[in-house]
Amino acid sequence: MRKADIANQVCEKVGVSKTEAMELVEYVLDCMRGVLQNGEPVKIAGFGNFLVRNKGQRKGRNPRTGEEIAITPRRVVTFRASQIFKKYVNS
Repeated sequence: MRKADIANQVCEKVGVSKTEAMELVEYVLDCMRGVLQNGEPVKIAGFGNFLVRNKGQRKGRNPRTGEEIAITPRRVVTFRASQIFKKYVNS
């Protein structure tokens, strides 16, 4: 499913134009991006949590040459599905 598909679903369910539905989806995603960029979690009841984790520097290996390289520290976004969502997917 793509962003346009979500907007189409919103358009059909809510009864707004496709342009308004796409703006609504964009607004929600922008809000989520801003919160995650600040390092705060996004919690959606019945769906799950998006969290930002800090990963430290570590050693890696180039699989082709076997040469050791340093992997720089970075922030990653993780998703943890809620129990309700897991139950829904597995039924």
